[in-house]
Amino acid sequence: MKRAVYPGSFDPVTFGHLDVIRRAASVFDELTVSILNNKEKKPLFSVEERVKILEKATADIPNVKVDFFSGLLIDYANDNDIHVAIRGLRAITDFEYELQIAQTNRVLSKERLDTMFFTTSLEYAYLSSSSVKEIASFGGDISLCVPDFVADMVYDRYGIKPHTRAQILADRGDLK
Repeated sequence: MKRAVYPGSFDPVTFGHLDVIRRAASVFDELTVSILNNKEKKPLFSVEERVKILEKATADIPNVKVDFFSGLLIDYANDNDIHVAIRGLRAITDFEYELQIAQTNRVLSKERLDTMFFTTSLEYAYLSSSSVKEIASFGGDISLCVPDFVADMVYDRYGIKPHTRAQILADRGDLK
């Protein structure tokens, strides 16, 4: 069985993440999307919330499972008998950073963990979880960035209503 892990914070999951998940799932028999529990960061959503969000967002992809981990990816991969890590690339600046991590993981894992890069589809190349959170925190429209139920949760977390793109545009006077 060909298995891979797609690690990340997914805070929140974006259409760019989901694009990579769908494409990677078509290559592997089993894809584990694993949320890094990074105690150094202050996430918008707890690990448990992100697991539930990702489970809902990937419910239509039968060979995807969602998990979480703390610590080193190489330890998680080794414990779960996974030999390929998936990483998404948006721009050349991502590549330099991700290449260094991939090479470090390969060395530390004694060449048991390889990395496969997926370039993000052009329509999602601008997306990042950080930009989604910033846009939403000011009441901006994130409907083109994340699934509707995720947008609702993000707006709720910031205490911002309304929740739908149409309501946001109407409130701004952009919808006739």
